[in-house]
Amino acid sequence: MTTLNLAVTGMTCEHCVKAVTQALRGVAGVESVEVDLARAQAVVVGDAGIERLLAAVASAGYRAALRR
Repeated sequence: MTTLNLAVTGMTCEHCVKAVTQALRGVAGVESVEVDLARAQAVVVGDAGIERLLAAVASAGYRAALRR
């Protein structure tokens, strides 16, 4: 399993956090998701590809990038 840290932009409230969390949990291979509004990040554990994760966040109306 891999842990990926994503920088997420566009989140302004807890509703945003829930939307991003649900979008990421819907990606096949995701084991767990923790979204932090204050840090504007999501930590994803699993075997999902980065492209699918970024697409899921975009489909929820936000932007994400791999944080290095």
